Parts: sequence; C-alpha cells; structure tokens
Amino acid sequence: MPGSLDPPAGGDSRSAVVTDTLADILDAAARGVFPPADGGTTVVPQPSARDAGVLAFTAHSVVFTDEDPDWVRGALARAECDALAATMNARFLTALMDRTGRTSDTVDVLLTGAALPGEPPVALTEVDDPGHPRVMSAMRRRDGVRVWTTDGGVLVLGRGVAGRWEVAVEVEEGARHRGIGRRLVSAARRLAGGAPVWAQVSAGNARSLRAFQAAGYRPVGSEVLLVPGAGCHRKTPVWPSE
Repeated sequence: MPGSLDPPAGGDSRSAVVTDTLADILDAAARGVFPPADGGTTVVPQPSARDAGVLAFTAHSVVFTDEDPDWVRGALARAECDALAATMNARFLTALMDRTGRTSDTVDVLLTGAALPGEPPVALTEVDDPGHPRVMSAMRRRDGVRVWTTDGGVLVLGRGVAGRWEVAVEVEEGARHRGIGRRLVSAARRLAGGAPVWAQVSAGNARSLRAFQAAGYRPVGSEVLLVPGAGCHRKTPVWPSE
C-alpha cells in the first residue's frame, strides 16, 4: 500500500523515504487508495528531470524531489506552522524552490476521472499540427500531446507527471455557459485508452472545478508543481465555465 513508511534513523517516524514511486502513489489514488492519514510526509524521487513538486492528500503529503530527504524534513520543521499544512506553506515551498532553482505558478486542486466506455459526447476534430499554439504550450509540460477542437472549444491530452494522462480545455468566451467544458472533460475520459485522466485546477477557479465535478471527476488532493527556470508559465489555458 502506498505510504507504508520506513522510519528514518533518529528522525520523525511519520516522515520517511519509501520504496513506492510517485507513479505507484498516483495509481493507487486513482483507485481511491491513499497514503495513511497519519500527519506524515513521504519523500520519493522525481519521476523525471522535468517534474518535481508536492502533493497533499488528507493528512499526508508526498514531496517528489531528488533533494536529500533529511533536508526536506528540516525545511518542513522550519516552516513554523501546523504540521498538517507544512508542505503547502509558503515558507517551505519558497525554501524548496530556492534549493532546487525552480519556480511554481500556483497551488492546484488535483482531480481524477476514471476511464469511460463509448464515444465522446461532443464532436471532435483532431489537430495534427505540431506548430498549433495549444500543442506548443502543452508540450512544455507534457509528452505525447494530442489536441482536438470542437465548435467553441479545445481539448488537450498528454502525459504529464509520472506519465499520468492530464487534460486541459479551453472554451471560447462566446461559447461559455453551454456545457461545452463539461462535455470536453468528459470526452477526455473516453480518449485516454482506458487509463484514468488527471486535471490540475487552480483552487480559486470555481467554474472549472464545477465543470470537472459535473463530468464525474473527483478531487483527491492539492498539488504544487515546480518547474525549471524562472518566470511563471501557466500550464493550462483558461478553464471552462458552465
């Protein structure tokens, strides 16, 4: 089970390095199996040179970084806040970004939707153009990117953190409040080859959160991605409204 801990010598037994990979933890979470709600923090290696960050589930966090786990535990202790909030605390995140030379955009709500059978509930046309702006934008954060368009919207699928399928959608201003966003994110669950689909939505984007939940996605935690380089690069386009 993800989150089974090996206590570090002389350290807090609730915070440890485990043999589970980030992909293992995400696969389990997609099935509804989460790390133990014990107030601890699990540290795992980065799944790739591109992806590092922090996941917070209910009363348990996962930090995926190639930094020394002892440094991570020390930085969490220095955050001087409620231990359950430490991994998402600005002091810890700033220290982690300074340590790694990375930057971040925002804290996202992480949602997932199980695969669905059948055809997408909206007519889609796949864009086979590597120069398409949505392709180029998504390729900065994902591999194997595919893009579809429909009247009033765009759907993007690609493999992101730890190889998971991630969805992003964009709905044109004049096409909003018609349920297009909900249908697009529902379509993604039918296009990922039987795998679960993940979405990262800014915590303040209530319209997008409602669209995803209406399409059957469920929130599983919060996530901060740390990316190389300086400056903010929004990882998804403007999210849909209903």
